[in-house]
Amino acid sequence: MNPHPQPVLFGAFDRHNFGDLLFPHLLEALLPGRAFECCGLTERDLRAFGGHHVTPLPARPTQLIHAGGELLTCSAWQAVVMLLDPAAAAEAIARYDDEPAAAAAWAARQLGTARTMPYVVGRDALAPGGKLVFNAMGGVELDSLPAAQRDEVKAALRQADWLSVRDHVTQAALLAEGIAAPLCPDPAVMVEQCFGEVIRQHRQQGAVKAIRDAFPQGYLACQFSADFADDASLDALAQGLSRVAAATGLGVALFRAGAAPWHDDPVLLEKLQRRLPPGTARLFPSLHLWDLCALIAASRGTVGSSLHGRIVALAYGLPRVSLMPPQQGRRPDKRAAFAETWEPNAVPRSVGVDQIEPALMQALAVPADLLRENAVSLRARYLHSQAQWAGLLTP
Repeated sequence: MNPHPQPVLFGAFDRHNFGDLLFPHLLEALLPGRAFECCGLTERDLRAFGGHHVTPLPARPTQLIHAGGELLTCSAWQAVVMLLDPAAAAEAIARYDDEPAAAAAWAARQLGTARTMPYVVGRDALAPGGKLVFNAMGGVELDSLPAAQRDEVKAALRQADWLSVRDHVTQAALLAEGIAAPLCPDPAVMVEQCFGEVIRQHRQQGAVKAIRDAFPQGYLACQFSADFADDASLDALAQGLSRVAAATGLGVALFRAGAAPWHDDPVLLEKLQRRLPPGTARLFPSLHLWDLCALIAASRGTVGSSLHGRIVALAYGLPRVSLMPPQQGRRPDKRAAFAETWEPNAVPRSVGVDQIEPALMQALAVPADLLRENAVSLRARYLHSQAQWAGLLTP
């Protein structure tokens, strides 16, 4: 079988999730002069949302770059569910969620692969002598994976020509397994530098302009996943946001950072809006990548459970607060891990819904120059890391 000559960007670009939509754009912009094929687990055309036409991984690529994301802990079961439409996802969850062995077997049949961690591809899938890169990967729950899945991930990472990770928790988990991985910020820290003009255009039109017109005094961009569906969480969100809005005069723009299963539910945004004082909040209808970036860029700050909502705010030197899902318990939190690794101590990390008001007020009080300096520093750190593996690729 002949090798596939075109270099491959690989990731979860085949589902609607903010960060996953961003990654291939960023890598294409940061590695100019190369024609990449954007690949995932299935064919999917997300260009209507600002994404890519994604194709399945070809046989025997000569260069494969894992573009980023929390992929080191994404099982085949999770991957398949997030690729389904909502009705099919609900049916699969109802049928298999309490039967891990049956779920894994079903997922393998759906994907046509025996890999239990399908977004982690090892050297056996490449042409002989091919280059294998893992760029700024996340995997804060590596320690909690079943042994067989953890072994599969470790085997692939040990074969890499380059491996970097985006947070200290993932780095420590790999080091405990004998795998040294340098730290690299998430590629999304580059979004303003790479796509500032595109994002400026989207600020001036359509859904973003409507939000800016509705809140001329400014607004907070707010998002939360389906993990916050219980009434207690929604009540706490409403109470905290109401108090901050009253204290600051800022509005609240409620947006979705992902439409894939297990991501954001528009019904919950409507429920929260009804709990807030009239005129406080507006629903942001767009799911387009550049509209989402522009909404955050034009805001006075963000609060939400999306890690990439936070990182885009970071890239623009804006205040940000991450929400910790109520089910998180003592499990490592990727939002907190990223913030602990890369952000000043003055910036709040990841908080429970009952801490929204003090965390947002703390974030809004952080000096703007400190936030800007942080963004500049992380851009330099990302470019330094990328330069080390970009030279491995052939033109």
